[in-house]
Amino acid sequence: MTMPCASAAFPLSLVIRVWEMESAQQSCVKSDASLEIMKAGSVLRKAKSRMWRGHRHYKLQDDCKTIAYKSSWAMNSYSTFSVGDVEAVREGHESDVFLSVADEYPPERCFTLVFRGRRGNLDLVAESAEEAQAWIRGMQTLIENLQSMGESEKLDQWISDLFLKADRNKDGRISFKEVRRLLKLMNMDMNEDHASSLFRMADKSQTGFLGSEEFVHFYKMLTQRKEVVELFQEYSSDGQTLSHCDLEEFLREEQLEGDRSQEHALELIQRYEPSDTAKTNHTMSIDGFLMCLTSADGSIFNPEDQRLYQDMTQPLNHYFISSSHNTYLLEDQLKGRSSVEGYIQALKRGCRCLEIDCWDGSSGEPVVYHGHTFTSKILFKDVINTVAKYAFKTSEYPVILSIENRCSVEQQRVMAQLLKDILGDMLLRTTIDGKIPSVLPSPEELKGKILVKGKKIGGLESLDADNPVSGEVSDEDDSSELRRDSLNTESLTSDSKKSKQSLTKELSDLVIYCKNEHFNNFEHARIYGKPYDISSFSESKARKIIKEAAADFAQHNARQITRVYPSGLRTDSSNFCPQDMWNVGCQMVALNFQTAGLEMDLNDGLFSQNNRCGYVLKPEILRNSEQQFNPERPQDRKDYCPLILTIQVISGQQLPKVNNKVGSIVDPFVRVEIYGVPPDQATQETSYIENNGLNPCWNETLEFAVHTPELALVRFVVEDYDMATKNDFIGQYTVPFSCIQSGYRHIHLLSKDGTSLCPSSLFVNINITEAS
Repeated sequence: MTMPCASAAFPLSLVIRVWEMESAQQSCVKSDASLEIMKAGSVLRKAKSRMWRGHRHYKLQDDCKTIAYKSSWAMNSYSTFSVGDVEAVREGHESDVFLSVADEYPPERCFTLVFRGRRGNLDLVAESAEEAQAWIRGMQTLIENLQSMGESEKLDQWISDLFLKADRNKDGRISFKEVRRLLKLMNMDMNEDHASSLFRMADKSQTGFLGSEEFVHFYKMLTQRKEVVELFQEYSSDGQTLSHCDLEEFLREEQLEGDRSQEHALELIQRYEPSDTAKTNHTMSIDGFLMCLTSADGSIFNPEDQRLYQDMTQPLNHYFISSSHNTYLLEDQLKGRSSVEGYIQALKRGCRCLEIDCWDGSSGEPVVYHGHTFTSKILFKDVINTVAKYAFKTSEYPVILSIENRCSVEQQRVMAQLLKDILGDMLLRTTIDGKIPSVLPSPEELKGKILVKGKKIGGLESLDADNPVSGEVSDEDDSSELRRDSLNTESLTSDSKKSKQSLTKELSDLVIYCKNEHFNNFEHARIYGKPYDISSFSESKARKIIKEAAADFAQHNARQITRVYPSGLRTDSSNFCPQDMWNVGCQMVALNFQTAGLEMDLNDGLFSQNNRCGYVLKPEILRNSEQQFNPERPQDRKDYCPLILTIQVISGQQLPKVNNKVGSIVDPFVRVEIYGVPPDQATQETSYIENNGLNPCWNETLEFAVHTPELALVRFVVEDYDMATKNDFIGQYTVPFSCIQSGYRHIHLLSKDGTSLCPSSLFVNINITEAS
């Protein structure tokens, strides 16, 4: 069915909900003592360094959505930031700044606001512990309220914000001139006569101004989504509602839900229908239908695949593992800042393998930084303290610390003791059953454990032997290969003379299931390799092996873990495309998490399934060491069954502006990209729509052949077309092919940093069939 387009019948209950929510936000200030203190305002010290101390006045605005602040020397000029921009609030010395000045400020008076995206943290010191607690509790309450909102509530919030933006003189009403300006802000260029006509129809009071309820009526007419109304009416028996049978038919015919349609129809009515009368009669109104389509149930991503749905009892090498490269860096690889924040952010994104580059510190304590560069240094103990606190907040499955050890014997002993003292029982110090493994344990068996990956004297077989206090291990590892990649010839000359490195028994004994082992060739690894051996490859070496022996590489990765990391030439912290490595089963594909872009979109897309736990079970074709799989020739598989993916790109909703100039409006188009085995790599795009980011309509169909669905990722990208220069990025969403729901679906767009762009979305119709 080809959908007619414009913009949707907006829920009739919207008027009541939007302004009830406004009232609720006003009353939340009255009912919460912490918010009352924030509303009254506080003088807080902004901590930046030991040398810089600035006092500012901070206060929560009446809307409970905005924090205003001004410096002590400023008169009445306040700057603001949105509560929605704040991702989290941390108590005490939980930032690099506070760790560096811990002796100056009592932890009970300190707190940190962590912003979304690439904006830096805000470290604040209150005059008293009580005042700090009020701001901490108040911010947590406001953040939790925002996070608990459903898609329809977020849309309501967005609409109320629009009205407040348009009402420049704050008199509770807006003129036609203000509406015209608002349309530009909303990313839409509308004919003035048509806009004036809608304005007059909404102006029920005939005052020449729109009050709050009149504005919602105006917005409803402006954004009426005819494509949703048409779909609703096609299945409605009476043209007014969907009966239980009507909705069941829609779910069976369009959403392809099969036998569960009858039961699911009743569930959806109870979940999304706003009218109690309709619920009692087992019917769904257009309001409920739209809410359902824009909800998680109507998302392109199958909600069943967002929970923990995979078998977590298979050996560790049977999983893709979310992995970070040089986790401590927030910027580039030459002079960027090192920070514990890198570890916090990676762990919050579900990363399970963190990298720690350890070097001798001047005070006898090991430090973490990118050696032979001008990157800043942080203490090893601060990194381990951070890992201990955040390791299992997002996922309960094991964290692997990939330690690049360049320390002296003395400071290695300090490292080992810190790991034991800080991590305690979380640190895995022996095999889980006391036996030498023939296969690696599973993520389930290693729940809540932190594993050390590094060099080891001997193997697990020698754990109980009377080993010397230290020994020599090969210097051939990924860091030496990185040095060969680098441009620092002076460092290369001095370091290349070393072929052996001293390693203490204390640190060696902490390496259990993740021993760094130099790779010779596949035959050697097959005969002599242990299940706990891990080989590391630079991206260029991994690509060379894939080109020459992809099937052998896939077989190797079915038995042992492989880690792939970015080239040393990527001094700007750019990333390589991880898909080629996943195609042959490489488990740890380490990326620079601080660098947004396509590569991290793919990583986030792959690991967005399975409850974002950081472990994704590899397809059967990559787990069977007896099976030959060549990603270049998927047709050679015994169970080869290619699929056809058909995507009807129908419309877009509330796309964000890419240029803050009032007159700037986007010309959006949609590009669909398939990532997977080489025959599946494909890109197609729609035409562009001029001057409409509010409700563009394409109604264009794209079709792809997918030869290995279990390895494919589908990325939807929206860009602003520009004939003269490079197109501007608007938003994207990446989903594993195996997690896609067929039927009419909404795609909720993400920013370049991976944060929500609510209420921005695409409306599509998905059809997946077997290739003839």
